[in-house]
Amino acid sequence: MRLEVRVGSAAVELRSLQGWLRADPEVRRSATVEVQGGVPGPGETGTGLDVLQLVTGNGWSAASFVLAVVAWRQSRPQRPRVEIRRGDTVVVLMDCSQEEIERAFRALDAADPDEGGGR
Repeated sequence: MRLEVRVGSAAVELRSLQGWLRADPEVRRSATVEVQGGVPGPGETGTGLDVLQLVTGNGWSAASFVLAVVAWRQSRPQRPRVEIRRGDTVVVLMDCSQEEIERAFRALDAADPDEGGGR
């Protein structure tokens, strides 16, 4: 399965998140994490390194992944907006309230597992 993560507008933030996720044993055990150019949407221009892509295997846990992203975001001096895409499902983390985090868990778990390669 594939997830794409966009963070604010700075490639340096993506590199920081990539390092954070690679250091997390739960994420490292079940996902490959790479920063690369994303496909621009209508009316957008690509910026080079603008998307973090995770390719996950059978041990993937939406809860572990979202909690790792939330912990990273809370460690940042400027807490950026984080967008997570799985197939057609998009989750946005803005304030990382308990409700927002639980909504992210449910949405990512419920996303079509056939989108992006299955679980």
